[in-house]
Amino acid sequence: MLEQVIFYTMVLGFLITVLLSPIIIPFLRRLKFGQSIREEGPKSHQKKSGTPTMGGVMIMIGITAATLIMTFKYSEPSVRTYLLLFVTLGFGMLGFMDDFIKVVMKRNLGLTSRQKLLGQIIISVIFYLIYARSDKFLPVITIPGTDASFNVGWFYIFIIIFWLVGFSNAVNLTDGLDGLVSGTAAIAFGAYAVLAWNQSQYDVAVFSVAVTGALLGFLVFNAHPAKVFMGDTGSLALGGALATVALLTKLELLLVIIGGVFVIETLSVILQVASFKTTGKRIFRMSPLHHHYELVGWSEWRVVVTFWSVGLLLAILGIYLEVWI
Repeated sequence: MLEQVIFYTMVLGFLITVLLSPIIIPFLRRLKFGQSIREEGPKSHQKKSGTPTMGGVMIMIGITAATLIMTFKYSEPSVRTYLLLFVTLGFGMLGFMDDFIKVVMKRNLGLTSRQKLLGQIIISVIFYLIYARSDKFLPVITIPGTDASFNVGWFYIFIIIFWLVGFSNAVNLTDGLDGLVSGTAAIAFGAYAVLAWNQSQYDVAVFSVAVTGALLGFLVFNAHPAKVFMGDTGSLALGGALATVALLTKLELLLVIIGGVFVIETLSVILQVASFKTTGKRIFRMSPLHHHYELVGWSEWRVVVTFWSVGLLLAILGIYLEVWI
């Protein structure tokens, strides 16, 4: 029965997102919610200007509907289910505000970095306050591939804030090529679905496969050449959701491996900025890293498939470290 629930949840997430596309994509186009392309970005991206963005709304609807429909059908939503949806929708709404300012109010930078950070911290603190009252709360950090764990006590709130803010921004930075985040995030959530199932955290597994299904449905229209972009609405929601899944399964540090593509992309930006400010030289032709490979001559599709492949290998490594070692 549980195996069927997992399968049907992923299929439902996929179908809801796919069926929403003929409604939402033309609606976004009519409202002229088109993507603005930065002038300093790769010149090949200028042709993408005007492609409907804020498609993350489709993903959030697919995730929420599939999770709640299947959860209510076979059981009752747990505190973890509500926490997952709260963070996903909370970060998604923050991203929606950012996208709205960019595409409707024509302010290309959207929310200021301080406004965005404040919103992320508020959502993270609310998550902590609710999670800390649940019977599943453990302020413990486990080292991947070992039996070692550490009780960090009250310091755990800072780990939660850092993880939610850090990974929501990491996924956001990675969202620069057609299908890049859709594919890598689907792989990461699929890996955590396996790990949550292995822990008998079926509510977290159901949510994770709902995200995987919704992302695969979105990928149908987001793969190159993309007919719609997820925008910050989708990328911030996915990053927050992925970090939350890692926190609830107590596999926080394993996310550095399973979400390694997002970590590498973020490090490329940090290293690029640090190098330029200290030496005046750039390490990469452009950051995040996916743009570097574009500028050395790789096709967009080659970059995306390569990053998907790396993400898949890292996901397999993460599962191996947790399940078989």
